[in-house]
Amino acid sequence: MAGQFDSVIGIDGFVAFVAAVRKVLDSRQRAGAADSPIAVLVQPLIDPEFGGVMFGIDPVTGRTDQRVVSAVRGRPEPLVSGEVDGSRYVLDEKAKVLEFDANDGPELPPTHLRRLVALSNDVARVFGGPQDVEWAIERDGTLRLLQSRPVTTEIRGVPRGPVYGPGPVAETFPEPLTELERDLWVPPLREAVREAVELTGAATRAEIESSEVVISVEGRVAIDLRLSGEIVPNNGLLHKLNPVASFRRIKPAWRVGRLRSALPVLAEDLLDRADADLERVPALDDLTSRQLVAILHRSQTVLRSLHAHEILMGMLADSGGRNRLTGASVALRVLAEARQDGLTDREILSRSPVVLALTPPRIAPAPELPSDAMSVYLGSDGAESDDNGILREALRLRVRWIQELSGRAAWVLGERLEAAKQLPAAELIRHMTLEHLEAVATKRAVVNPDSLVAHAHNFGDPLPAMFQLSDTGKVIRVQVGADGVGGTGAGGGVGHGSITHDATNPPDGSVLVTTTLTPGLAPLLTRLHGLVSETGSVLSHLAILAREAGVPIVVGYAGATDELPEGVYVRVNGETGHVTIEEKE
Repeated sequence: MAGQFDSVIGIDGFVAFVAAVRKVLDSRQRAGAADSPIAVLVQPLIDPEFGGVMFGIDPVTGRTDQRVVSAVRGRPEPLVSGEVDGSRYVLDEKAKVLEFDANDGPELPPTHLRRLVALSNDVARVFGGPQDVEWAIERDGTLRLLQSRPVTTEIRGVPRGPVYGPGPVAETFPEPLTELERDLWVPPLREAVREAVELTGAATRAEIESSEVVISVEGRVAIDLRLSGEIVPNNGLLHKLNPVASFRRIKPAWRVGRLRSALPVLAEDLLDRADADLERVPALDDLTSRQLVAILHRSQTVLRSLHAHEILMGMLADSGGRNRLTGASVALRVLAEARQDGLTDREILSRSPVVLALTPPRIAPAPELPSDAMSVYLGSDGAESDDNGILREALRLRVRWIQELSGRAAWVLGERLEAAKQLPAAELIRHMTLEHLEAVATKRAVVNPDSLVAHAHNFGDPLPAMFQLSDTGKVIRVQVGADGVGGTGAGGGVGHGSITHDATNPPDGSVLVTTTLTPGLAPLLTRLHGLVSETGSVLSHLAILAREAGVPIVVGYAGATDELPEGVYVRVNGETGHVTIEEKE
């Protein structure tokens, strides 16, 4: 209950003592206890050499394997009141210094740091959790605990395993997935990444097996950034001197050489087979429930193949950034022209399913096309595209078509369960698992609607650009050594504007700051004077579209949504990647 009543320190003389007691008693009024008797605690005042505060976890990340200590000379009051910054330490569980900022505070000897960490462990054990403590060290070395209270930061645990991030999969899954959507679409991608990485020798089998590869955290999808190539391992001298690693690469290199030459033909064959499969699918309403479930399983097999071939095309036969003719660019042009011709969205989807490139995968009766549509001029219709780039875009588009098929098949099953009064609403099928749905469809189980309603939740905050999972399953952001000026320039020139975080209806002339680049942002480009994303690649669809539309774009700006608040006026340099706060002219 710190702060409920007044505290008075530094008293000299009996008169001052009486006045101090009176002040503490009078503070009952403010605390809402005017009619309640209280005791006034009187203690001797220490004159310490050092004082400060200590968090039993990292207050920013919530990591329980780190302690944060701030210290000043003398008593800790100036630090607690904010008059001074003090020195700042980040320590591990053995008091090893991970970070140190001197600021205007002292440098503590290692013995003091070890005792502070031990004190943190003691109070956590006594009070049942990490504590925010105020401490002092007297001139004879005595360590005093002055105050302790539970930390207000969410306790996340100790980070383990690979570094994940949403960036490389943001275009595939721009929105959070429900339970059934996750079961339908995440496992095929996970298996495809594993197969592609192992086939090309980009990682060892042990490295692949030690990772979940693609994960879903509260519906939001992320991928192992090491396996996806976003993080390049820092191989030391020992690794360079070890000939075993080179021998291991001989077989994959031979295999990759043959695969690279055959891959375009394999991709074309897969595209033909996928299109043939789609053409043979009857009207979903004419299928039995068992046949609809079979479509869900068959779709996963096809998705795995499409994902794997698309990933391999990117790894082995990439167009080097020359491909301008993306699925999103074609879809935008088709949608804009169809709207001008007066076609309804249903007619557009039926005639030109390429527009699905602008919509996220979702279990629904039909996708919602963007309300705004603009056609981005791409020069001479893909003159700078190559066959490999076009093949890769074709594979991506088929992925979206297969997702749409399985999503609609699941929706039809939901409608049937609603008609049979097993579900209050068809949309609740999105919160069933695939295993449960199959059991219900084959009459081996029934639905508990109350449990599904409980799952119909709001999704949490977007995932950080880079994070690890803790031993408690919590997300812990990985701190990157950014200098706060930006990320990677993806082109589009230079622009100025006020920051907005509204990715639905940004003001004209604003600079949109977002966590990920998603297809749904494409129709908004004509409104923007700049686009900044925490994740993403210079070769992503949105980056290509932004460059061609003359919108400066910066990708890979870690922490942008925190560092660039709403309303701040900035200069965005799409060439250098710098984002600079300026005075508005």
